[in-house]
Amino acid sequence: MTLKLQIILGVVLILAFLLLVNMIRKKSLELKYALSWLIVIFALFILDCFPVLLDDVASFLGIFSPVNMIFFLGFVFSLLIIFVLTIALSRISNRVRALAQNLALSTKKLEILEKKLEELEKGNEPTET
Repeated sequence: MTLKLQIILGVVLILAFLLLVNMIRKKSLELKYALSWLIVIFALFILDCFPVLLDDVASFLGIFSPVNMIFFLGFVFSLLIIFVLTIALSRISNRVRALAQNLALSTKKLEILEKKLEELEKGNEPTET
């Protein structure tokens, strides 16, 4: 990797880090979802500073080319992100369903109470429902 490419990649990683921190600060991104991105940015910054590490790790793992290792790690990382987001989506879906059911029950109770109130205001005894 040339020095020029290392500098450009370092600047891009620093900008990505600052953008991520800004999004966390503005609460447009939760820390639990940003943590994996922070780890990736940190790992890429280490590899940018010490590019020989990528060659050493790739040869240690028996991967022929460091580029293949980057693609493989990117694929694994993408799968992990998809899995975590699927779990979060399932939890949110269950929560929305429970909230909708609670809202329906509360609305029904409110209708019953309003009906009883109308009957009381008319001077009638409320009927049991």
